Amino acid sequence: MKAHRVLAYALMATLMLGAATASAQGVKIGVVNFGRLLDESPQAQSSQRALQDEFAPRQRQLRTQEEQFKSLEERLTQSEGFMSEDERQQLEREARDLQRELNRGKTEFGEDLSLRRNEELGKLQRMLIEEVQTVSRSQGYDIVLSEAVGVVYASTAVDLTDQILTALQNRNKATAGGN
Repeated sequence: MKAHRVLAYALMATLMLGAATASAQGVKIGVVNFGRLLDESPQAQSSQRALQDEFAPRQRQLRTQEEQFKSLEERLTQSEGFMSEDERQQLEREARDLQRELNRGKTEFGEDLSLRRNEELGKLQRMLIEEVQTVSRSQGYDIVLSEAVGVVYASTAVDLTDQILTALQNRNKATAGGN
């Protein structure tokens, strides 16, 4: 909801600032839903499959370790009165070591997966922005907005930076001259 409000304010501001230019030239404005691009683009789906393939062996290994740990716990509870003190302590030690290894493995897995997911997301976002800019240029858009990114593309026809810099320089000269 907040992103839509930001998008609406940005669009209103753009329209208000460019009203004179828009009436004279006809500003072409577009909107891109990056959420949909991230969900539905073949590149995003391919990236997701690649991550799943990359991390599937480690995930299977963690499941195997979890099953081993559960099996050890069951042996401990089922044979509580039937094993010697040394056997019980050895089994408890094995269970503790396996649980420690399992916890460490889960933590490393989560961190590695998160890092790789962020790397892939960053590459995908850069590629999507480049594609939006290319399509925007080729189809003659002056401004393209997104609820996730804000302004994704702005042509030089609606860029006020030079005028604002000139105004700031003039203001600075006037202020410096007045001192």
